[in-house]
Amino acid sequence: MSRFRSLLQASVNATKKAFTWNIEEWIPPAEKYIFKFHSKEDLKRWHLYSDSQYGGLSSASLEIPDGGKGSDGTGIFSGNLSVDLSEGSKLNISRSGFCGMRSKKFDGFIDLDGYDAIAMRLRGDGRCYISTIYTENWVNSPGQTEDNSWQAFVFAPKDRWYTAKIPLARYLPTWRGNVIDVEMEMNPGRVLGMSLSVNAEGGAVGAKSGAGDFRVEIDWIKALRMP
Repeated sequence: MSRFRSLLQASVNATKKAFTWNIEEWIPPAEKYIFKFHSKEDLKRWHLYSDSQYGGLSSASLEIPDGGKGSDGTGIFSGNLSVDLSEGSKLNISRSGFCGMRSKKFDGFIDLDGYDAIAMRLRGDGRCYISTIYTENWVNSPGQTEDNSWQAFVFAPKDRWYTAKIPLARYLPTWRGNVIDVEMEMNPGRVLGMSLSVNAEGGAVGAKSGAGDFRVEIDWIKALRMP
């Protein structure tokens, strides 16, 4: 009888151990790198856009200065915001004064299911930037090529490194830059890409705004699982 009890206990212990091991496999790590900005190869994963595509005069660049590294081994997103339009432009745009950098299409999706926030380590110019997450389109126009976009402000303090942590719940659904007034939740398991942009107007109270130069250094972008 004692032998049977020993075998039974051993079986129970083995089951508990296997179950515990499987549970740990299901839980994602506390943080996950999404993008790094440490080399020119890293920067090739991004492309730039601005109002210049629509008749505006803003300009932007994303680079690591010659020598292989930025001031701290980081990418630099910089440029100039202009609210003017090019002379003779026939394009009718509702607003100008914006620039952005967007990640190129992935082969598949980034699965951020199990994470609660996006973190960015950056050093800026006192402006407020816009963090955008693009997910598979099932909200605005299912079956269309345009992705769903979710946006949140991120402040970039002037001349000091700062790790911004933005809860995924703070990202609002948008359509061409305008917030959609509807209750819905992002699907973090089907992320198609991300972007960081800046506008001449708008942003957090107290942040630098208006036309002129902008500059932000970016070290990395991560997904976080908050305690």
